[in-house]
Amino acid sequence: MAKNDDIALKVELKEGDGAEWAIKKFSRLCQKCGILGVYRAKKHHRKPSIELKEKTEKALKRRLKDDRRRKTRGKI
Repeated sequence: MAKNDDIALKVELKEGDGAEWAIKKFSRLCQKCGILGVYRAKKHHRKPSIELKEKTEKALKRRLKDDRRRKTRGKI
């Protein structure tokens, strides 16, 4: 997401719709747009070196997982 992106979410209620339904709908829209992820990422500052280290660790873990999947598919 770019820094200048403004996101406006709108939940339209019809007559008879409950408040709980509107809250659920709003939270699903926030999750779909990625607002919560951006909020959580900005909540705590992490050093760029730590971010890079975590990124490479995730990539290694993902690659090893894919390798294990390929091995099990070949045996069957």
